[in-house]
Amino acid sequence: MSIVNTSAEQRVVFYDVSWETYLVLAAERNRPGKRISYDQGVMEIMSPGMLHENISALIGRMVDAFTEENAIEVCSSAGTTFKRDDLERGFEADASYYIANCELVRSKKEIDLTLDPPTDLAIEIDISRSSLSKFAIYRSIGVPELWQYDGQTILCYILEECGEYAPAAASKVLPGFPFAKARGVLDRRHEVGETALMLEFREYVREQKVK
Repeated sequence: MSIVNTSAEQRVVFYDVSWETYLVLAAERNRPGKRISYDQGVMEIMSPGMLHENISALIGRMVDAFTEENAIEVCSSAGTTFKRDDLERGFEADASYYIANCELVRSKKEIDLTLDPPTDLAIEIDISRSSLSKFAIYRSIGVPELWQYDGQTILCYILEECGEYAPAAASKVLPGFPFAKARGVLDRRHEVGETALMLEFREYVREQKVK
């Protein structure tokens, strides 16, 4: 077992954990805030702190503002447990969205990855550097796009045809999303209130539509 404890989050990694044990823990609903990832015997339980949750919420609000202003339909899957029994891998993102496949899952109460597509966009707040490689999990499950906040900036990765993630300057699932502006919002969160920041971000998105 290894433990990483910071002001942003606590991550505890367990080794030689059976898939059955993971399924029991993942199904447990009485674990507010905790997110579990599993990769073929290695399981991480992450308990987010205030900083982690604040960053996650702000990025989520910016995604909401961008999709609303551009009339892009989405289906938020938030921290849904996505898992594949055949791969013995599973994850719960900080935020996730169905976009291209929104219509396919809107009426679903549960997601079955043997029948349903994975989320189109997953967002990970990874300030303390997880010792569990989430990329391998997301890649094997086939998540098309991953955004990662590393404590300083938002990084965008797109799943290529070769099956590997490649860094990208622009989003493929949300074309035109203003990463530079979003980073600026996060940088100023200690100086300006969230409502003011979101109003400013939304106005920026509107201006970009006009240009």
